[in-house]
Amino acid sequence: MAPLRCLLPLLPALAFALGPAAGEARRPLALEALGEAEELAEELWDAGLPGHLPELEPECRRLLAAFAEGSAALTGCMGHRARPVRLCQACHYHYRRLLAQYGNIARAVGNSSESHNCAKSILTSDRLQIVVTLSQFFNETWEAANCANCLKNNSEGLSNSTVEFLDLFNKSLTCFEQNVQGQTIYLSPNNYTEVCKNCNETYRMLNDLYNNLQRLNRQGGESGYSAHLCIDVEDAMNITRKLWSRTFNCSVPCSDTVPVIAVSSFILFLPIVFYLSSFLHSKQKKRILILPKRIQSNASLVNIQEKYS
Repeated sequence: MAPLRCLLPLLPALAFALGPAAGEARRPLALEALGEAEELAEELWDAGLPGHLPELEPECRRLLAAFAEGSAALTGCMGHRARPVRLCQACHYHYRRLLAQYGNIARAVGNSSESHNCAKSILTSDRLQIVVTLSQFFNETWEAANCANCLKNNSEGLSNSTVEFLDLFNKSLTCFEQNVQGQTIYLSPNNYTEVCKNCNETYRMLNDLYNNLQRLNRQGGESGYSAHLCIDVEDAMNITRKLWSRTFNCSVPCSDTVPVIAVSSFILFLPIVFYLSSFLHSKQKKRILILPKRIQSNASLVNIQEKYS
């Protein structure tokens, strides 16, 4: 109820309280003032001031209602796609629609003063600024999820690489499910050899594609953004890896095993080669001393000369 309308029942009580204090002589004056106050209140009430707050123009109400409906739709989509995360692939339509609806308000569509009043009254007319706050929340959530890296440049749909990844992801989950159902009849629940054997190729292709997407994303892929992959792809890969390694206890042989072993062996033998070469180069050969022949004495030389003479 309007403030002045609420004060009308209090006026008789106020006159009654002032009456005895002012004395019996002033009672007619109090009653007269009460009547004037009631008449003034009725006039203000009928005029709509200040009991009625100013309402939005029809165009402004239409824009605000459209934004409210878009916010509710996007919130519902995000809540239903929270686990497992399917935010980007399921809610991108609602997000683009909400951006357009907020843009209609912020840009003040048209050149009329009515449009300008819509932008001012809806966005900045109060301290809380609910519409601006909601828009910032949705934008920050969308950017934190890196949804742009799952979509095409115009955000009209999923990129080709994302579609390919999700297709392999669904094939991997289907393979897991089929082999688990066929194996638990004969083997213990903790033994998933058939899953590891039959789904190895699909899982390897999915893992390789994810690694390639990461490399492309660092260089700027289809979406034009260089950042992490979108939350949908990351969550899907995390789920698959947990199932493969923890639940099924499978492992994928690394294709680079031979080069890794060769390099490790070379590094391991480096100290041995170093010390062996140092020992060989530092070892000195024993010197062979050649003793010179003694020069014969003069007497023996004379005897030899006499012998031949």
